Amino acid sequence: MLGAITSGRIADIVGRKGAMRISACFCITGWLAVYFSNGSLLLDIGRFFTGYGIGVFSYVVPIFIAEIAPRNLRGLLTTLNQLLIVTGSSVAYIIGSIIPWRILALTGLVPCVLLLVGLCFVPESPRWLAKVGLDKEFQVALRKLRGKDADITREAAEIQVYILTLRSLPKASIRDLFKSKYIRSVIIGVSLMVLQQFVGINGIGFYTSETFVQAGLSSGKLGTILYACVQVPITVVGAFLMDKSGRRPLIMISAAGTFLGCFLAGTSFFLKGQNMFLDWVPVLAVGGILIYIAFFSIGFGAVPWVIMSEIFPINIKGVAGSLVVLVNWSGAWAVSYTFNFLMSWSSSGTFFIYSAFSVITVLFVAKFVPETKGKTLEQIQASINKS
Repeated sequence: MLGAITSGRIADIVGRKGAMRISACFCITGWLAVYFSNGSLLLDIGRFFTGYGIGVFSYVVPIFIAEIAPRNLRGLLTTLNQLLIVTGSSVAYIIGSIIPWRILALTGLVPCVLLLVGLCFVPESPRWLAKVGLDKEFQVALRKLRGKDADITREAAEIQVYILTLRSLPKASIRDLFKSKYIRSVIIGVSLMVLQQFVGINGIGFYTSETFVQAGLSSGKLGTILYACVQVPITVVGAFLMDKSGRRPLIMISAAGTFLGCFLAGTSFFLKGQNMFLDWVPVLAVGGILIYIAFFSIGFGAVPWVIMSEIFPINIKGVAGSLVVLVNWSGAWAVSYTFNFLMSWSSSGTFFIYSAFSVITVLFVAKFVPETKGKTLEQIQASINKS
């Protein structure tokens, strides 16, 4: 959450690449602290540093991808970020059951080092360069991204006109987010992040093994591995659908599927509590959770981040993005913290609550969220302000 609060300002001051470098250094420091810890203090410090780094990453990476991608590939490329997050978590689920946790901490250094090296070969965001007045570097970066033979004249002109308009605007503060011209974008971004978390993804994900055991399985390890393996191929499908089906249909289908998965899991625990159809309880629980994660991965996991990276004007993107990411991580904390308490209160009720939020998501997206597929960031701003 602290990383989320500061991420926008950091990315605006030192650039998108600079923010990613800072985040990588925090994560490297954190994982080393975890590895060398002999007590809880150093372990907590390590977790604090890695948490801060991930909080910054979670804002900067989708923003950077959206700003460098051509409009026809923006959804696909932003979803690939989610795909690789899912792949990493799935690998960690599997190897974490095989190797000691100290060695697992060391594996966290690998992507950080690769990122620091890789950033040396990646251009900075052209939109950020134009925003801070580095016009020559802006042209070079855009040319490098689009290819030496590509005609960048029109795209460069659109970005320059948009930046000139933004320069005439005062510097944004948190209070500016509540102005009439920005409030719709803020409501959409915040609401999508709240709904993404309140369908229960972090509670269900963190306690998958315990949930399967509670449903009647002898061991939760197999179910956990299945959970991890389902995420990757389904997220691949979602990545290719992002720029074909559009954001709105994908997230509504995804939310409908998470409703079904939670409803089945909730029904399984209800039947267990009533001592009815006990042979079906584990089947419904495992099936429901696997359906849930499959449909979450196909859209709900990535689409809110894609839309978040598209709907905010660049002059408020820093402060608005920080707010939205803060809301996301606050929701993640609230759901993961309350999951055990809710399960102790009522296992079936917990999943029925999550299914209700899935229904709310479908209604909210149908009513308020615009389609952003195939539009430039500038066109998206114009469509939101007209509505």
